[in-house]
Amino acid sequence: MGLIVGENIITLQRVSSTNDYLKSNLSNSTPYSEGTVIMAVEQYAGKGQAGNVWRSEPGKNLTCSILLNPGFLSPKDQFNLNIAVSLAIIDTLRPILGGDLRIKWPNDIYFLDKKIGGILIENILRGMTWKHAIIGLAINVNQTDFDNHHAKASSLKQLLGRDFDINELLSSLCLQLSIEYELLKHGNAEQRPRYKRDLYRLGQRANFMVGDQCKNGTVLDISREGKLVVDFDGQLTEFGIKEIAFL
Repeated sequence: MGLIVGENIITLQRVSSTNDYLKSNLSNSTPYSEGTVIMAVEQYAGKGQAGNVWRSEPGKNLTCSILLNPGFLSPKDQFNLNIAVSLAIIDTLRPILGGDLRIKWPNDIYFLDKKIGGILIENILRGMTWKHAIIGLAINVNQTDFDNHHAKASSLKQLLGRDFDINELLSSLCLQLSIEYELLKHGNAEQRPRYKRDLYRLGQRANFMVGDQCKNGTVLDISREGKLVVDFDGQLTEFGIKEIAFL
């Protein structure tokens, strides 16, 4: 195996956002090695996709950011990294939760209809070169109380009724991410089909919010650029982030 993710783990007791912490230190030329993990016991202003906030009880969940340097990929293939990270989380959690885990496009991890994890990848480009990727990850582990803004949220403990060791979970996740990242480096052709097989509501008719309209359609695929492909009674449409919402 090439890169071993998690050989260097820095644990912070309290931080606004592990992504912001890592990004700020990189801009100040802090020499982190690739695969470094910044883990937070308490993250009080965690970031979700498109400016959303991820709230987490201190010490109850896995909240971390991982530094990768995917310069071997073209910036136009950024979504391939999202695919590799999503698969690493699925392969970490499937031995615990079983076959009902799904990837809810673009960056959530679901068990049945409950959200148990999320991904936020922030990219740092230099010209046409992909310099750094900051992989923000959050998995609900031992938290059992979620506010009204997180009606669909659940956790490993809530689902299975027991506590889990967050450090052990991180260790498993780092191993799986190391495997998937190495496959990505070598252009593994199976990652995209595996991702598609695990897509939330793939092939199922469902209601979506498109702009101010409710529409009924079927998720068919993900485009090369990472857009969601939905079939509305024979009309195939591709959607970027925030252009469509599951109902």
